[in-house]
Amino acid sequence: MTDNTATSGSPIRVLLLEDDPPLRKHFAQILSDWPGGELVAACATLEEALRALREQAVDLLMTDLDLPDGHGIDAIRLLRTLHPDADAMVISVLADDETVLAAIEAGAVGYLLKDADSIELVEAIQSLRAGHSPISASIARILVRRMNAPAATQSGPELTPREMEILRGIAKGFTYTELAEWLSISRQTVPVHIKNIYRKLAANNRSEAVYEASRRGLLRL
Repeated sequence: MTDNTATSGSPIRVLLLEDDPPLRKHFAQILSDWPGGELVAACATLEEALRALREQAVDLLMTDLDLPDGHGIDAIRLLRTLHPDADAMVISVLADDETVLAAIEAGAVGYLLKDADSIELVEAIQSLRAGHSPISASIARILVRRMNAPAATQSGPELTPREMEILRGIAKGFTYTELAEWLSISRQTVPVHIKNIYRKLAANNRSEAVYEASRRGLLRL
């Protein structure tokens, strides 16, 4: 898996997209007070965010979804095009199945509800940049419900039994070390299996892999 952390010693450059003024001020203050981050822009509209993405170097997009002039998913898609090594994290009150899955499919690798406090928010950003996918518990339940839905028609290369075990561990949020201990394999082989899983599922990160595997009916948690 690619290490998405910013250059060692450099702050994480964050673009904030939030249309609610008090919440935007609140999140901006958290990011400004955090030594590990640098707030490059705090945008109130999709138009502002799209312009900032074209003009600024960004490591992380932290975005709401329901905006006065569009949808945060459009910002996530542009981020993936212009800044392929950057990450996107949704912070929203929207938690319906279709919205959550659409955001993940667009490229979001984290999804928090707006009740996150400052400590949880910073920890989520650090976890995300370390290669994990921080999500609120209610969002995780949506993914689990989809995993338990009737199987869709499977397509693409088949996963090996070992890759299926790794995939189940990914869905449970295991780290590389935990996966290695759980399966009694070398930690060095875990990234190799994960790379093969991503290739076979046409996924770029854990969230996409879990989503695609559930869509194909491969996961039953």
